[in-house]
Amino acid sequence: MHGRYHRTGSGIISEQPEVLDPELSEAEQAAARQGRGRRAVLAWAVGGGALVIALIVVFSLGRLSTLGEPTPGNASAEAGFARDMQEHHDQGVELAMIVRDLTTDPAVRTLAYDIARTQGAQSGMMSGWLAVWGLPQAAPEPAMTWMMRPDNKGMAHDHSGRGAGNAAVTHRPGDPMPGLATPAQIAHLETLTGIEAEREFLELMIAHHRGAVEMADALLDRSTNGVATTLSRGIVSSQESEITLMTEMLAARS
Repeated sequence: MHGRYHRTGSGIISEQPEVLDPELSEAEQAAARQGRGRRAVLAWAVGGGALVIALIVVFSLGRLSTLGEPTPGNASAEAGFARDMQEHHDQGVELAMIVRDLTTDPAVRTLAYDIARTQGAQSGMMSGWLAVWGLPQAAPEPAMTWMMRPDNKGMAHDHSGRGAGNAAVTHRPGDPMPGLATPAQIAHLETLTGIEAEREFLELMIAHHRGAVEMADALLDRSTNGVATTLSRGIVSSQESEITLMTEMLAARS
């Protein structure tokens, strides 16, 4: 007997007993439990994000009415950041869910769960911003276009990053967002298990976090919106801390 998770009326994920088909082999039952585990955590992250949307709507409306901040426009840095970082965070959740099924290491599984929970909730928050601002979720221009525009001081930045082999990379509108794993990299991760999967995940997630920090810094250079800059500073602080942790975890698995 194993747990099935379901959403209650309040959006909380609860557990009910579920009986697996006794005619299934042990391997088939293990695979079934594994798939349900991934779906349960993903549902938790999505459910948490939905709850945060409601909270951020109230919070954002309060800030906009109290502080008199102008509502960001459809091509603003805030709107571009909200759309692009949602996509970035959603891949972070995906990578975390994958590695949780590929390892039994408690430290890696705890890290993956924290990443899925945090980034799922933040993605919901940014979706809520767009709803509050009366803006569509779909972008009117290529990804990262907002990052290429001048900052609050009128200075232009190319937001050059570091790619494979530490070579310089200059981002352009429409390019993949910094730090995103490629489909080939994700497919490769899914073929691994144990310590090999842990190393691959840590390498991908370190690069992923560095890209998110770059995007958050770009928003801070271009926005004075209280809600957006507060989240961006939180992303920089938390993900830089996790980069340090993951670098140490990777070194221990070399």
